[in-house]
Amino acid sequence: MHQVHRILHQPLCPVFLGSTLIALGVTAISQPAQAQAAYGSYIGGGAAFGVTSGEGGAEDNATYGLVTARYRFLQIPISLRTQVLIGRNTAIVPTVSYDFPLSWNADAYVGVGASLSDGDIASPLGNKNSFAIQPGIDYSLPNSNLVLFGNAIFALDAYRNDGGAAISLQTGVGLRF
Repeated sequence: MHQVHRILHQPLCPVFLGSTLIALGVTAISQPAQAQAAYGSYIGGGAAFGVTSGEGGAEDNATYGLVTARYRFLQIPISLRTQVLIGRNTAIVPTVSYDFPLSWNADAYVGVGASLSDGDIASPLGNKNSFAIQPGIDYSLPNSNLVLFGNAIFALDAYRNDGGAAISLQTGVGLRF
């Protein structure tokens, strides 16, 4: 311990330590940024496919257009997501998701929220406002701002007359911002 104290009090030691710290700082700054899993927020579009058939008959298992948005909080693995299924009836699904990194360019997530329906005709998510669970995956294409996404939405108690769950599968492409 006495030798360490003596070394630190040599005239060139503070210069050496300072130079080392500056070199380490410059090295850290000059390194390229490391990508994080499916990093960033995005807006996108795609298609939604109804899986179930409830009281709405064939309409609820139809194919709908899809507009989607994800806002990712940068410091925590939480995202706000909204999907709008557009067809003969419209369903809006806002969720809060927990994101699980799978690799530097992919993550899986599980979201909870609501399925909001605007009409009497069943959409792929039923014809009643309901609780929704949304598992999915995001994949960022290397060297681009494009994100491929896919998810399922389980709308619980989604039909006015006969209850039951409605299930829809979504897929599409998003543009990161």
